Amino acid sequence: MAIPYITADMVEARLSWSAVADAIIAGSKAAAPKIGDQFLREGDNTLLSRAAWIAGMGIGVKSVTVMPGNAANGLPSIHGAMLVFDDATGQIEAVIDSDLVTKWKTAADSLAGARLLARADAARLLVIGAGRVAESVIDAYRSHWPELDVMVWARKPAQAEALANAKGARLATDLPRAVARADIIATATMAKEPVLWGEWLHPGQHIDLIGAFTADMREANDTALQRAKIFVDSRATTVGHIGELMIPLASGAITEAQILGELPDLATGRAGRHSAQDITLFKNGGGAHLDLMTARLILDIYRGA
Repeated sequence: MAIPYITADMVEARLSWSAVADAIIAGSKAAAPKIGDQFLREGDNTLLSRAAWIAGMGIGVKSVTVMPGNAANGLPSIHGAMLVFDDATGQIEAVIDSDLVTKWKTAADSLAGARLLARADAARLLVIGAGRVAESVIDAYRSHWPELDVMVWARKPAQAEALANAKGARLATDLPRAVARADIIATATMAKEPVLWGEWLHPGQHIDLIGAFTADMREANDTALQRAKIFVDSRATTVGHIGELMIPLASGAITEAQILGELPDLATGRAGRHSAQDITLFKNGGGAHLDLMTARLILDIYRGA
């Protein structure tokens, strides 16, 4: 039987943010995943390969190249594909376009975290960043909070304005003021220095940190982490891998004891928001196990399950 190569046009009309978030929450209650990441670098270019094995769900390997210089040639900076294997036989079940998996996994991971941590009465979202992830994050959050008032801020005001106009959101020009007004703050940048400062935060907010994925990247400063109740989607793919946590842990600004739980703890109610006044912070690390949960849903939809 031919192995399908699944692209967005085959399944996307039948996908929803709530369904992918549901799959991630349900998958987080399943067997503990085995996870392995590999980063290869040549200058500013990166080959990132992430693998996961979840008993009863399958085996997944997603490999992507990240080439920032491609923009100068009119090319996307990221290319890749994901393989899905049957975990009992080892047979390849499908190849799935990595953009499709990453798009839905990334924003749905944040949505899952927010559903489990943000206040139910959240009314205003600030998105910091104006790229493709920021666009997906707006759609994902609105799927759960349809009346959400959305603000967009980015280092390039024209890009932020374009996204705000496209999504019926408002352009934020004063970042500290926008942070102070928001109930949820989602960061989707490529920053290596903090863009979100804890001094701007107030009780009751939820912080969704998405952008940092390497050891030298971070989006929030030490004060933000110190003031917040910190949660991660997975300790295995964040604590020792991503600068958002590695840098403040190494400096002593925070300790591992301040990381209060991961998605399995949140999904089963073992951890979470305890007070309306808590500032909750969720680090979206986007590990391979989440890619596999998303890919399995995509494959099921493709098969008509």
